[in-house]
Amino acid sequence: MNDPQVPTLALTLGDVAGIGPEITARTLLHHDELRGVSRPVVIGDAEAVRRAVALIGEDPAAVRVVDSPRDAGNEPGTIDLVQDGPSLGAVPYGELSAAAGDGSARFVKRACALAREGLVDGIVTAPLNKAAMHAGGHLWPGHTELLAHEFGVENFSLVLSAGELYFFHLTTHVSLTEAIAGVSPARTDNVLRLVGSFARALGLPEEPIGVAGLNPHAGENRLFGDEDADVLAPAVERANAAGIRAVGPLPADALIPAAVRGAWKFVVVCYHDQGHAPFKAVYGDDGVNITVGLPVVRVSVDHGTAFDIAGKGVAREASLVLATRRAAELAPGWGQVWRTAQAGESAAASAAAAVERPGTAS
Repeated sequence: MNDPQVPTLALTLGDVAGIGPEITARTLLHHDELRGVSRPVVIGDAEAVRRAVALIGEDPAAVRVVDSPRDAGNEPGTIDLVQDGPSLGAVPYGELSAAAGDGSARFVKRACALAREGLVDGIVTAPLNKAAMHAGGHLWPGHTELLAHEFGVENFSLVLSAGELYFFHLTTHVSLTEAIAGVSPARTDNVLRLVGSFARALGLPEEPIGVAGLNPHAGENRLFGDEDADVLAPAVERANAAGIRAVGPLPADALIPAAVRGAWKFVVVCYHDQGHAPFKAVYGDDGVNITVGLPVVRVSVDHGTAFDIAGKGVAREASLVLATRRAAELAPGWGQVWRTAQAGESAAASAAAAVERPGTAS
């Protein structure tokens, strides 16, 4: 089973007070088919995982601590794990814990370090609790921003995906007031370049990108706000001038149902709930969260820590299984995604510099 041709994936355990350890145990012990497409290595805490393994009625001896992902055996019935930090096996289920929050952030940082060292090809994240992470001293809005910081990137987007549908977000974990301010010309340009780069890397350069309006009816000729006309429409024009086939802004209540029906593969939404609410309502466990803009693929479950059911042995692992499978699919070609995105950024920077330093007219 230790196939050197399959990508090595770092599975971060998330908040050990939530369902992360349980869904990780179920994923790795009950879905042997994942071994044929990936080499999964948990980054987290062995005792927390052993507790979860016992919770689902399996043998805690299945957990095997390794020093490096290189040492992972990838055998069915085992969980290869890189221990990070002190034991968290005594953290109570379902309670906000600073220790668990600290661990959840540390696990992500360790996975990023392993990726930078070339020891893993992708990262799959179980859910963390933002309040616990803050209590543990890691003041990030969420996973996405922490990952971007660890890799030193500034242009990135949270992307919800189901099948061939991708929802890119202009803003995510901020208040609605901040989201409106965050829908800026620069941010819109950056995300449209990311979508264009991602589409080209997937072999879909001519696929149109639907841009959702910020306001009801996309502003309806400024009756319901000026942002659509003043920010989004000019950004769409600039994208098309740069060879990115963007369309909009379009009323979100028309664009998103059409996308769900298959009319669009790439959609840009303006704020968290504009994308997350309809996406989760339609796709549930069939959706995942991808971060585009990082040098390695990162895919996450599209749900939270579920403190209300943690420790009860009833958590479903479907989203984590799907996230692992999607990461395995995307990892081999992710270098092209990264290079294409970087090339787009370089071209944009050159164009901006040319505008700032115009040549002398002849």
